[in-house]
Amino acid sequence: MARLAQTAGLTDIQQEILSTVRDFVDKEIIPVATELEHRDEYPQQIVDGLKELGLFGLMIPEEYGGLGESLLTYALCVEEIARGWMSVSGIINTHFIVAYMLKQHGTEEQRDYFLPKMAAGDIRGAFSMSEPALGSDVSAITSKAVKDGDEYVLNGQKMWLTNGGTSTLVAVLVKSDEGHPEGTAPHKSMTTFLVEKEPGFGEVRPGLTIPGKIDKMGYKGVDTTELIMDGLRIPADRVLGGRTGRGFYQMMDGVEVGRVNVAARGCGVAQRAFELGVQYAQQRHTFGKPIAQHQAIQFKLAEMATKVEAAHAMMVNAARKKDSGERNDLEAGMAKYLASEYCKEVVEDSFRIHGGYGFSKEYEIERLYREAPMLLIGEGTAEIQKMIIGRRLLEEYRLQG
Repeated sequence: MARLAQTAGLTDIQQEILSTVRDFVDKEIIPVATELEHRDEYPQQIVDGLKELGLFGLMIPEEYGGLGESLLTYALCVEEIARGWMSVSGIINTHFIVAYMLKQHGTEEQRDYFLPKMAAGDIRGAFSMSEPALGSDVSAITSKAVKDGDEYVLNGQKMWLTNGGTSTLVAVLVKSDEGHPEGTAPHKSMTTFLVEKEPGFGEVRPGLTIPGKIDKMGYKGVDTTELIMDGLRIPADRVLGGRTGRGFYQMMDGVEVGRVNVAARGCGVAQRAFELGVQYAQQRHTFGKPIAQHQAIQFKLAEMATKVEAAHAMMVNAARKKDSGERNDLEAGMAKYLASEYCKEVVEDSFRIHGGYGFSKEYEIERLYREAPMLLIGEGTAEIQKMIIGRRLLEEYRLQG
């Protein structure tokens, strides 16, 4: 098992961080994950442990109190955490997307105010882009901000907000017509607002309501919510970057990081599914021998392991590309697409290896079987990834003359 998903060229510090996270996952997450997931209980003790490890500040620069690590380090940590319980990786993912957006696009004042508190885990981030009737068409956003003196008034309904209840800072994408005349392309009239709020449900600040948790098939424990703005007043200095009309580009930059994260989650869940499958195949006997000795099962294990390796390699490549400062939408799209599809397939094969026992809630594979489908949707469906990949390939291979 240790031979799979190895990453060459890591520094001693990266290896030490990963070793610490792996030990934490094995001791603090895996033993309790299934029980907490079945109760749909927020893993507060696990989150407190991640906070003590400094993981909420992993990618935040040292000048703001973080560890200043790379996207690759972060993705490898996410892979380990998702191997233990995917929901926990979701708790830190949205936090890091917001921290990344602040680091890349925030004003100096915004970075100075938010990033140290985010590095310490005292402010928890979430981001909100989707809406009930939106799907993958971001240009169809209807939530709106209207300038009123030194403030903006926000109205609208957002959907699928991970950490909606537990977060204290939400990056919200809305339309803002100020300075953008009628007829402006939709993606040039969107703005990201930094909305501070109290944790919890109900009215969490005047004009802002978090109705409650959405009941989901899987991905439990972490709270997924709606967000309703009704006359929500936000100061002008809480426009991300200080200028309106840049929200679409800021969000897409953050989503690229998110796609690497989802790929890493797919890798982690697939690794765990393989571990469970290869262990069970050596314990379960049929026709007088372990099922691992049957050729059909060996073929299945071979396919599963190859998919784990391929997905991990693409995820690492996408993370390193982003760290280099190069455009990585092609690599991130490929990694997210492949890792999520392979994760589903590896989990299903492990489920098949478990036979009837895989259908029992006593076995961990039952939880993974319900978690894997979320990765097919999160941060863009397979169809969206293929659109991105196809367009970028045509740019790269455009005929000349």
